[in-house]
Amino acid sequence: MTPFVYACITPHGGEIIPELSGINPERMEKTRVSMKEMGSRMAEAEPDCIVVLTPHGTRINGQFSIADSERLYGVLEENGAVYHLERFTERELAKVLVQEAKEEGIPVASINYGTSEGRFSCLQLDWGAMVPLRFMPDVPVVVITPSRDLSLEQHYRFGISLQRAVKESGKRVGLIASCDWSHAHDEAGPYGYHPAAKQLDEEAVNFIKSNELEKMMEWDPNFIDQAKPDGIWQTMILAGAIPREKRQVEFHSYEAPTYFGLICASYK
Repeated sequence: MTPFVYACITPHGGEIIPELSGINPERMEKTRVSMKEMGSRMAEAEPDCIVVLTPHGTRINGQFSIADSERLYGVLEENGAVYHLERFTERELAKVLVQEAKEEGIPVASINYGTSEGRFSCLQLDWGAMVPLRFMPDVPVVVITPSRDLSLEQHYRFGISLQRAVKESGKRVGLIASCDWSHAHDEAGPYGYHPAAKQLDEEAVNFIKSNELEKMMEWDPNFIDQAKPDGIWQTMILAGAIPREKRQVEFHSYEAPTYFGLICASYK
């Protein structure tokens, strides 16, 4: 058995949050419906805490970054609206994760801000964590940010150490791999257009559906750079954390209503 009670791949576009959907709520409605479904499933699994893998947290070059502040607080502004979210950190599990990774020779560091504990021990909660957590049960979290200076194989190894740490903790843990995909779908977008975006997203959808996440490690770095996804690194951690033979995947949805791709998938 896997030590995780539920896991999912989620996107993190701000407009997915209902409060930030603006005058075009239908633009990401397909994804929003999937997010609500995954949130319900996470709640039904009754996790003690949730581990969130996000590409947009506090980055440490060459190391995995694990938040170990007492609390996390974030603010998102979009379409003239503001959304706030606060979560407390499951610090006991965070410390176990750091120790397990270090014992495996994986470069990792815990981070805090202000004071060692109390209300001033607070780190910024980024949108990569805030968007999926908007739909999830209000339980403590552990936020982890990968480093792209490290190889995909190292991310996979970190996932294996994550699995061991969660098993050792004895806690009921949910896992979120927060991933937007190719960011080059639209010439008007900030990264312009490249045909690699459509190709990479199609392959990502197929690898998720066929339970072959590890094949993403075979993508050429130039192909990745052309398509500009930000989901591969978190997905490789999930792949290491939940062995292929243990994954029961359910694909929920894919869409690219703006310049970046959105994928929703569950793992029982």
